[in-house]
Amino acid sequence: MKKESVVNPWEVSGEVDYNKLIKDFGVERIDAKLLARIKKHTKEVHPFLARNIFFAHRDLHWLLDEYEKGNKFYLYTGRAPSGPVHLGHLLPWIFTKWLQDTFDVELWFQFPDEEKFLFKQNLDFKEIEGYMQENMLDIIALGFNPKKTHFIIDTQHANLMYKEACKVAKRITFSTVKAAFGLNEQSNIGSIFYTSMQAVPAFLPSVIKGKEIPCLIPHAIDQDPHFRVTRDVLPKLGHYKPASIQCFFLPPLTGSAGKMSSSEENTAIYTTDSPEQVKKKINKYAFSGGRDTLEEHRKIGGNPDIDISFQYLKYLFEPNDKKLKKIESDYRSGKLLSGELKAILIEKINLFLKEHQKNREKAKKIIDKFILK
Repeated sequence: MKKESVVNPWEVSGEVDYNKLIKDFGVERIDAKLLARIKKHTKEVHPFLARNIFFAHRDLHWLLDEYEKGNKFYLYTGRAPSGPVHLGHLLPWIFTKWLQDTFDVELWFQFPDEEKFLFKQNLDFKEIEGYMQENMLDIIALGFNPKKTHFIIDTQHANLMYKEACKVAKRITFSTVKAAFGLNEQSNIGSIFYTSMQAVPAFLPSVIKGKEIPCLIPHAIDQDPHFRVTRDVLPKLGHYKPASIQCFFLPPLTGSAGKMSSSEENTAIYTTDSPEQVKKKINKYAFSGGRDTLEEHRKIGGNPDIDISFQYLKYLFEPNDKKLKKIESDYRSGKLLSGELKAILIEKINLFLKEHQKNREKAKKIIDKFILK
């Protein structure tokens, strides 16, 4: 029996039906007309857009209207620290960096360090602090502009955020929170309040600067319930609704349903993995679209649509469309074997991680430049 999918900010499981999510969440699919409008400003369309990896949005047309009037937007995204960073986490952040560079805009990056404390029974603040420091290195290593990137930490910046969160909380009923997040009478009261804190960066720069500034939130689709609630509340407080753009999940190595998870080592490649670990994980765990025998594979070819190595190349590691198409064609025809496809991916991931890990080391000296003063 097919397992029913669950998609919310704290759990993604089962077979994810993105068409159903578009309908259920009420987001709008990114179409050719919108892509053409974005391209007017960006000249090149990022592969994540061209390949439909960022596939849905809210109010992007409005955001571009404001931008074209000279009302420059800012970006808001984040990371709730609860474990090491894996490749799936990088996907929306890489796109966020492209947006920052292309539109020359500020980024407010939230670390809601209380979220996992409230929602996970086994995590204390000391562990979360350690994960947060490590996670910051991965974000900085991607090359965000320190002059235009502001890290806000919920517990550290509570003096700046709490009053605004209270204004949001006053406008959200318990029934709304229950419906949006599946919380119930047994949920701790911190988890019920928490979404109010997540709403704050969507308007905090407007409060600080004393004028309304449009906000764009790039994020994976599972986080959408927070921002649906945020969008309902902010006009009541005299602020713009944030626009948003949603991406697919990077699938787990095992090819099973859901998304890559920090807590399941065999489903994920971490940014700190060694070349040997990457090679072992891909060879041992990456689900293959190849056939059972060499003879059968040569005869009828592999299936890149279900092959994890091909999917990772498509999502993150082969930006060149011609090269990707050649790999796909060779695999479908049986010319390229599953082991050879895995070898291509292993080489590309290890090249990326070699550079990323160097940048992580350098990031240790400049964390303070990013934390909002």
